[in-house]
Amino acid sequence: MRYFDELKKSMTWLGQKNNTIFLGQAVEYPGTAMTNTLSEVKEDKLFELPVAEEMQMGMTLGMSFEGLVPISIFPRWNFVLCGMNQLVNHIDKLKYMNGENFNSTIIIRTGIGSEKPLHPQYQHIGDFTSGLKEILKEIEIIVLENSDEIFESYKYAYSKKNKTTILVEYGDYYNEK
Repeated sequence: MRYFDELKKSMTWLGQKNNTIFLGQAVEYPGTAMTNTLSEVKEDKLFELPVAEEMQMGMTLGMSFEGLVPISIFPRWNFVLCGMNQLVNHIDKLKYMNGENFNSTIIIRTGIGSEKPLHPQYQHIGDFTSGLKEILKEIEIIVLENSDEIFESYKYAYSKKNKTTILVEYGDYYNEK
């Protein structure tokens, strides 16, 4: 299947789970290419937020405390940077602050912005994967290079109890692969 189709299949599968919720910008209303991958997810699972990335990352953590598995969508790595306080100082340190038995599964979905057909400028195409792999000690980062690894990667992230996984997509692959 194509890259986009695998993403949509993955979001549809996650949307069928009783304990999942999707939050971020352009999850309920159009605005990014990621929006279209959520078209089969029930509306009551989509939680639209304003552009307030640190708040979003904090809400993601709070929702996980309530037993939900949040799929927190930041369309580009550049936007994740605005939520770094929550990501680095809280989500990545959960194990140390709350012990091994604390059940908090989080999926963070982000991407490297597409450059075609229109270049969105450099504040939207950053790839901070390698730098964050150095900073984050407990959060796993999976880069989705190929279509055939997408669905299994999202299933894996969902199955990881007491773990946060960041899945990195390539915007240019939505129409290319």
